[in-house]
Amino acid sequence: MKIGILSKRKEMLAGKLKEHFENKGFEVKIYTLDNLTFNDSLLENDFFILKSKKLFFLYAAYYIEANNIPVIPGPNFSYMQKNRIESHFLIKRAGLNVPDIFMGTPETLKKSLQPRDYPLILKPIMSSGSHGILRINTVEDLNFDQNHIRYLEKYIIGEHYLVYFIGKEICTLIKPPLSNEHAHMEKINTPNDIKKAIVKWKKYLKGDALFGHLDMVKEKETNKLYIVDPGSFPAFSKWKCKLPFIQMIGELILKKLKVKI
Repeated sequence: MKIGILSKRKEMLAGKLKEHFENKGFEVKIYTLDNLTFNDSLLENDFFILKSKKLFFLYAAYYIEANNIPVIPGPNFSYMQKNRIESHFLIKRAGLNVPDIFMGTPETLKKSLQPRDYPLILKPIMSSGSHGILRINTVEDLNFDQNHIRYLEKYIIGEHYLVYFIGKEICTLIKPPLSNEHAHMEKINTPNDIKKAIVKWKKYLKGDALFGHLDMVKEKETNKLYIVDPGSFPAFSKWKCKLPFIQMIGELILKKLKVKI
């Protein structure tokens, strides 16, 4: 059986998954920007793993799926978590809390935002994690190109968490505000409200979320839990639970596709 992996790089998580499946007798090829083209050779694989959510890889996943080859996680599911607007309303539909959002050109935002709305977080519309994120404290900070639509979220003051989940396993870490997945973090026992949020998220997604992460903030003033960033396939670089995450991810993928080893 042949497996394709769509990834920015051949090392790290993609490389570990390749090794894991090869040890089980699968033939595995990693597709990066160096060797990915849309042609019939892609369709020689039995299924694909979509590691990267960059647009070119998402387009490839749509092409593959349109040719009746399974892709995990699915491209539409992955896109909705990559696009800030899509993910905001996806989280709301799941019944979870999200920060208020504001959109418009810098000039229109300057006119409409009130002092009580600050501080805010500027986020690229198509991004994930902390890439391109900037804290906006006052109206004077909105000095950007007037021709571009900007996406802003209300900044939630409180404790920040990175929460991984793989199947039923949850690994929770306290993280510095606005940091990426590679910052220093402290593992904690998962609080009940975070467990409930993960269960609600997975239940709403009806089996599409085999694994992933949610960045959360517990607001200091109200103790309310907000989801500020979802992820369909994180690097799991801060997975500090004892269970072997590569093996767990591999088994979940094969189980989803009903592949017998």
